[in-house]
Amino acid sequence: MARYVGPRCRQCRREGIKLYLKGERCYTTKCGVERRAYPPGDHGQMRRKMSNYGIQLREKQKLRKIYGLNELQFKNYFRRAERQKGVSGENFLRILERRLDNVVFRLGFCSSRSQARMFVRHGHVLVNGKKVDIPSFLVRAGEVVQVSEGSKQIPELLHAVEVSKGRKLPSWLELDAVKLEGKIIGLPVREDIDAPINEQLIVEFYSK
Repeated sequence: MARYVGPRCRQCRREGIKLYLKGERCYTTKCGVERRAYPPGDHGQMRRKMSNYGIQLREKQKLRKIYGLNELQFKNYFRRAERQKGVSGENFLRILERRLDNVVFRLGFCSSRSQARMFVRHGHVLVNGKKVDIPSFLVRAGEVVQVSEGSKQIPELLHAVEVSKGRKLPSWLELDAVKLEGKIIGLPVREDIDAPINEQLIVEFYSK
């Protein structure tokens, strides 16, 4: 399945909440959800009663859009989480959080996950001193993620770092804003994941 390349605000409006897909714009009055708080389309303002399946589907789609994954990637991550010990829903969120593009976003090097994905693909990120250009690379505790020396003056990077200064850093990450590097000091816990998601609904969706 191809990756969605249409208007980002349309995705947020479809789910009825801010998914923060456009970075800084999402925090302003230009946000699509702020301006038109109803689903897109001719019948967007009609009230509809959803079935249990519909509620579970929307929760799944919401999380998939937040992390910018296609359906196959998303489902494979879930199946992997199911095989791990512990609560499947929390395992699933933990795997998604450990993606390199998400870590770059969480550290404040980019203003959105889609920008972070492109940043990684263009070879601007090092993991333990080695270039990694795979956004889906899963980081582990003890690893160091940093911006390559030749990329530290990119205007978009500098702007994102400046804007993110007031953003709360997850407890499993440690940031050196001067060196533009972060260290993975642990694994994500549920309290660190601020996505407005009920992961149990996604577990129920894939358990059918």
